Amino acid sequence: MAKKPGPIDTKLVHAGRRPDWTHGVVNPPVYHASTCLFDTVAEFEAAVKNPNAGLYYGRRGTPTQWALQEALIETEPGAAGCRLTPSGVSAIAAALLGVLKSGDHLLVTDSAYEPTRSICDGLLKSQGIETEYFDPMIGSEISRLIKPNTKAVFCESPGSLTFEVQDIPAISAAAKAAGAVVIIDNTWATGLYFNPFDHGVDISIQALTKYVVGHSDAMMGCVMATERYWPRVERSVFQLGLCVGPDDAYLGLRGLRTLSVRLKQHEASAMRVAEFLWAHQHVDTVLHPALESCPGQALWRRDFKGSTGLFSFVLKAGDPALLNHFIDDMQHFKIGFSWGGYESLILPARLTGTRTATTPNFPGPLLRLHIGLEDPEDLIADLGEALERYHNAH
Repeated sequence: MAKKPGPIDTKLVHAGRRPDWTHGVVNPPVYHASTCLFDTVAEFEAAVKNPNAGLYYGRRGTPTQWALQEALIETEPGAAGCRLTPSGVSAIAAALLGVLKSGDHLLVTDSAYEPTRSICDGLLKSQGIETEYFDPMIGSEISRLIKPNTKAVFCESPGSLTFEVQDIPAISAAAKAAGAVVIIDNTWATGLYFNPFDHGVDISIQALTKYVVGHSDAMMGCVMATERYWPRVERSVFQLGLCVGPDDAYLGLRGLRTLSVRLKQHEASAMRVAEFLWAHQHVDTVLHPALESCPGQALWRRDFKGSTGLFSFVLKAGDPALLNHFIDDMQHFKIGFSWGGYESLILPARLTGTRTATTPNFPGPLLRLHIGLEDPEDLIADLGEALERYHNAH
C-alpha cells in the first residue's frame, strides 16, 4: 500500500482523490443526487444498517462531499471525522447542540464572532442552556469560572475584531480536568497554521466560506471532532438536517488545493501592510497576532505556524462619524462582511453590544482589514491616502 502524502502542500494536492471517486480524472466529479438507488432488497437492508458505508441518500453525501471531508481531516490531524454544513454559523450551532442540553452551563470567549453570541443568547438560552462570557486572556484562570454543570468551553483564537490570542492548552487542561468539552472556531488560522487537536481541543469548526473556498463565491462550514465526541457531533449534524450541495463542495475542493499558496501570500502582504500601519503617525495600535502590539502575541509565537490576512487597527483619537472620509474613496478596499477571498476588504468595527466580560479601551475608531492578493504596495498607498483624508477632515 502506498504511503500517505506527508508535507501539507502535498496532502492538499492529493487528499480526497481516491481512484474510486475520481474514475481517472483529476477532480472528483460533481454528483447531483437526492435519491440513491439499490438493486436488491439485500443491498437496501445492508445500507440501512450502515448508512455511512456508501451511497445512501443525498443528504449523507456523495463522493463530491466525501472528498472534501476527507481532505479537511488531513489538515487537522487528530480528527476522527468531518461533516460539511451550509455555513460556519450552522457548524457552530451543530457543535454546541451536539454536546449541550437544558440545564448545562457554557463558557464562551468574550471575543467570539458575533453570530456565535447570537446562538448562545438566543437559541441556547431558549433551550435552557446558560452562557457565561470570559476574558479571552484568562488562560488557566478559567478554572475559577467552571461550575459543576459546565459542559463546554468555546474558544476562538485569535478573537474576532480584537484578535486576542488565547492560551488554548491552558484553557483545555482546565476544562478537561472538570470534564468539559473544548470547542474552537479555527477559521482564522485554518488547520495549516494551527492544529486544535494538538492543543487539547475536542471539536474544531471552520467557516469554509473564508480561506478554504477562497474566492467569495460559496457559503459553507465544517465541524470535526476527536473520536470521543465525533458520534455526538455527527448525530447533531444529521438531526439538524444540515448538508451541502455538490457544487459548493466542488468549490471548496478547488479552493483547498491552493490554500497553502494563498495563505503564504495573504500572510506576507498582511505583514507588510500591518508594519506600515504600525509606524504611521495617525495610527494608535495594530491588532495583528504577529506584532507585539497584539494581546497574546507570545502565545501566537508558541502555538501557531503562521499568520493570515485578517487583522484590525485603531486610529488615534477622532470622530467615528467621519469614517466616511477614510473609507468612501478607497480604490482597493471595499466594505463587506466575510473575508478570506482574493479581494481586500475593510470593515468599521463597533464593539458596542458585542463585549460583556471585557471592555477594550481604544482612543479612536477600530477598523478591520482583510488583505487580499493585490500588490501590497497598492494597498499601502490606498490606506495612506485614506489616513490623510480622515486626519484632514478633523
